[in-house]
Amino acid sequence: MGQKFQYDESGGTFFYFLLSFLALILIPATIYYWPRKKKRDPEEENRRCHCPPCIQKVEYLKNAEPWRGPKDFLIKLSILAGWVVLIFLAYKVSQFDYEMANFDPYEILRVPLGASESEIKKSYRKLSLILHPDKDTGNAKEFMKLTKAYQALTNEEARKNWEKYGNPDGPGAMSFGIALPSWIVEKENSVWVLGLYALVFMIALPIVVGTWWYRSIKFTGDQVLLDTSQMYYYFFHKTPNMILKRVIMILAASFEFDKRHNSEVVERPTDNEEIPQLFKKLPHLQEKNKEPPMCRLYSVKARTIIHAHLTRIPLNPLTLEQDRRYIIAKCPYLLLEQVNCVNQLILLGYAKRIQHIPSIESIENCMKLCPMIVQAMWEHKSPLLQLPYINEDNLKHFMSKKRHIKTLQQYAQLKSEDRRSLLRNLSDSQYEDVMKTLGNMPYVDFEVKCEVIDDENPTKVTAGAIVTVTVTLTRQNMSSLFGDESAKDNSLITENGVEVENKETAGGDGDSEPFYKRPAWMKQKRGGGKKSKKSGKQSNKSGRTNHNVDESPIPSQEKSKTKDEKDKASKEDLSNESDDSDRENGKDKSSDEDNDNNQRSENSDDDDQEWEKFKKIRERERSLEGKSKTSHPVHCPYFPAEKQEYWWTYICDRKSRTLLTAPYYVTSLVDQEVVHLKFTAPIWPNKYVFQVCLRSDSYVGFDQQKDIKLDVEEAHKEIVDHPQWEFEDSADEAVADNDAHESEYTTDDDIPGDD
Repeated sequence: MGQKFQYDESGGTFFYFLLSFLALILIPATIYYWPRKKKRDPEEENRRCHCPPCIQKVEYLKNAEPWRGPKDFLIKLSILAGWVVLIFLAYKVSQFDYEMANFDPYEILRVPLGASESEIKKSYRKLSLILHPDKDTGNAKEFMKLTKAYQALTNEEARKNWEKYGNPDGPGAMSFGIALPSWIVEKENSVWVLGLYALVFMIALPIVVGTWWYRSIKFTGDQVLLDTSQMYYYFFHKTPNMILKRVIMILAASFEFDKRHNSEVVERPTDNEEIPQLFKKLPHLQEKNKEPPMCRLYSVKARTIIHAHLTRIPLNPLTLEQDRRYIIAKCPYLLLEQVNCVNQLILLGYAKRIQHIPSIESIENCMKLCPMIVQAMWEHKSPLLQLPYINEDNLKHFMSKKRHIKTLQQYAQLKSEDRRSLLRNLSDSQYEDVMKTLGNMPYVDFEVKCEVIDDENPTKVTAGAIVTVTVTLTRQNMSSLFGDESAKDNSLITENGVEVENKETAGGDGDSEPFYKRPAWMKQKRGGGKKSKKSGKQSNKSGRTNHNVDESPIPSQEKSKTKDEKDKASKEDLSNESDDSDRENGKDKSSDEDNDNNQRSENSDDDDQEWEKFKKIRERERSLEGKSKTSHPVHCPYFPAEKQEYWWTYICDRKSRTLLTAPYYVTSLVDQEVVHLKFTAPIWPNKYVFQVCLRSDSYVGFDQQKDIKLDVEEAHKEIVDHPQWEFEDSADEAVADNDAHESEYTTDDDIPGDD
């Protein structure tokens, strides 16, 4: 039985191909691209703030994407059209009647099963007069089937073929249909087909791939221009200790705000009039800086808009306000890139690849600027300005003789009547918005644990060991602190460029200098050594007196004992010795049982330690998994986009102003998050104090810091010789060693002489 390949003449196979191909594309496209409306939380409206800036932001976000509606409509229309075509193709394929699919000669000749030969001939003549191609009612295809049916019932060989193969002609060639119409390979259409192939694969496809590649190579993995990243590397390496205003200048010089690098930037003729008018309102702008690219017009414009945003100066809604929304929306991504660049420079400095290592202040100033941008306020302003309806006039109520409220947590811990009295000038609805906003702000419990994982003694830190600091972040709403005056204020206060713990918690007054506690290991012990020596001497004296009492001399009466008495005494001594031996055996048995119990307890302790190690390894694996980008929404009415709460955590040394670990960006802190930070312990044995820091990228005044104390001991010496590694050489090994020194080649001395 041969094989036959042919193109699809009737179009049936091609329809099968189209049906499968369209279903393969249409089903996943419907699942992933069908526009869906976000499910509205019924409580979201109650939690939302209704202050005027928030209402304006909601309206702006609704109108920010005017093409969203038409785009969703076109996507729905395209998907529905695809499904209509798919249903039509399925119906078309179901109507195909292939030749000889169900060949039944009795049914074709319209005779009953088991009819005689005369009845078959009679029916054939009657139907042939109707279906013959020469007749008006003729049908060549049906006449051919009629002829094959007649042969199958009258010809013996044809009948056998039909019974055996289902075809009167016998076994035919296996036919493979190519799912392409035959006109594609016809000679008349070859030029058009080749032209279509050249257009798709030689012109359109290279253009699409080249355009995508040309655009993608301009950006980093975080969608920041490579030219911008290179500029960050240059300036942070040039200025290792960078102040906050300098960071703002470099941020405004990003090429994302230059029309030559970003076509989305809009430049207007009115900028030459509106921008200079803002110079007088912004005294620290430094618009006359001559250093490129900070002196370029786009950089001056962006820097002016950022300063106006931080000062909360209203701008023209038709011109500069639109530019402000575009520039401010990109700042968090650019600041994250700055943090990464400074971190890379610090690593290169540790590897001695660059000369100047950026200080810890440089990377922290980048982190400080992010919440300032989100909340539209300068660093020296009060954190209470992040609440709605709170302005400079209202702040005077928080600073009085009775109360000295500086942080949001201090205000939340007041009693309800005290909180209301401070904002008595607000209406009830306005005060309710203040409480909703304050209650949704974060209160993070910051716990730190330091250990050396995969070591016999995890709490012992040796020189050069890999120290793992487990940071456990537990987030609660600030509403949990309402009226709770016992909660500790974890916020940090910035004074003179140095961040210290809250003075009230550290034991200082509000107007006094920052209070720094000395480490416990630096405190001198008073008289501890002398007391221990005296106590040691007293114990020795008491031991000597007891020992002298036990060794008292034998009385003289025993010397005058008779011989019989001595024999009896010797027998009694023997019996006492046997009793003592029995007691010792009993003690040995009990000591063995105690040892067994101790071994069991030690084994159980080892199992617990192994289980703890396994849990820690599992936590580390989970922390390395894909991170979510959803945590809690941020109240930021002046920020032109929706913002989620993110955090940075890292370890640094304030004394040497160095960064010990790369900042870890926590993006999924919903209830609790565990972060593992690793660094190498110092190589010199000593006692050190490092700082574990937690910084928010969304709120001002929510940063925390905790000290970790490391008592670094000298590392264990490398074991070179050990008794277990010494083995005695056997006789066979000695013979093998002697043979090893012998040469494989024969010398003249080995050849016997002719003697």
